[in-house]
Amino acid sequence: MYSVVIPAHNESAVIEDCLTRILDGAEAGELEVIVVVNGCSDDTADRARRFGSPVKVIETDVPSKNNALNLGDQAATGFPRFFVDADIVLPLQSIRTVASQMEARGLLAAAPRLCVELGGASWFVRRYHDIWLRLPYVQDGMLGSGVYAVSEAGRSRFDRFPDIIADDCMVRLAFEAHEKASISDAWFELTPPKTLRSLIHINVRRRVGVDEMSKFYPAPLRAERIGQRKGLLALAVLPGHWLSFAVYAYAKFAVEVLFQWKKLQGRQTEWNRDETTR
Repeated sequence: MYSVVIPAHNESAVIEDCLTRILDGAEAGELEVIVVVNGCSDDTADRARRFGSPVKVIETDVPSKNNALNLGDQAATGFPRFFVDADIVLPLQSIRTVASQMEARGLLAAAPRLCVELGGASWFVRRYHDIWLRLPYVQDGMLGSGVYAVSEAGRSRFDRFPDIIADDCMVRLAFEAHEKASISDAWFELTPPKTLRSLIHINVRRRVGVDEMSKFYPAPLRAERIGQRKGLLALAVLPGHWLSFAVYAYAKFAVEVLFQWKKLQGRQTEWNRDETTR
């Protein structure tokens, strides 16, 4: 049995799509899906409960993703254990493929291949992703931006999810290259913010997560950054990508300025939520 933990904070607009794709075609006893509704003021819990078994809904008044991850993890019994954001599309076949590949290859952590849904996104957001999707850690690394799985041995690597923003980044950096993989035969769909302004604000949150990880995993993060810089330099000399590169560079600059400004004010840990896709 595979366990799927879904932290959900006011996700009534997306939780049904998320659960439908995960559960469609599941055999009896194949899945254990735990939706941890945290600090909600909408009907996310009611919408999740309508699915019945095998969905279990846990409610907490604490609006914290990490607390929700820990509550769901404590209640889960199966492995591999998948941790999935509520706004992600993850088909059941991808769960099966990731699980079988982890077992066959002895992987401790894995994630399906990332697909980005850019329908309705602005020209600037499209140009940004023209560069971002070509970066080495997106192409080759276990990205896990919204979905990742750990084996029982992999889960034993850490006690609990610490009070951090980037849990997916933590899992990506916690394992050696031979212990983790992006599974090309499986996929999940991520819908990014539709406007550049929203994208920048969301990436400030990710920038905070990277700053946190520099304290936990400095060496792996340094190696990842070096690879990213090399990838950017390779793209910068290609005329066909100059416009996209200019948008990407502007967005990264804006993220860094906003991050440093918030850090001076002690507001860098504020939760930035994208409402353009909900």
